[in-house]
Amino acid sequence: MVDLAGTWRFTALEGAELDAAGRATPFLTFDGDGQVFGLAGVNRVRGTWRLEGQTLTFGPVVSTLMAGPPDAMTREQQVLRLLGEPSTVSAPDGDTLELSGVLRATLVRDPHAGDEPT
Repeated sequence: MVDLAGTWRFTALEGAELDAAGRATPFLTFDGDGQVFGLAGVNRVRGTWRLEGQTLTFGPVVSTLMAGPPDAMTREQQVLRLLGEPSTVSAPDGDTLELSGVLRATLVRDPHAGDEPT
């Protein structure tokens, strides 16, 4: 079984690599109690998650409603769409997570994702 607990930063969405240096880099933090929170690209998200076998389901998920640059908003819409449908999860190693469902995404374990830049 995949251990989701911790913070994961998106590195690719639909095959397109994401810049880790940007403030709008999406990330998700999975708590062991079924809660998830993070950044979808512009807006913060919070909700619940459940992993049954290799199927990851989110919901309900809520987000703030701020506007942002067009590229960040497009990325956010992809993340929200991914969170809205079940995904198959695989973990080729303990620090990489691959989600495949309505969209494909690759995430890496990154405890500093979401930290304020210094």
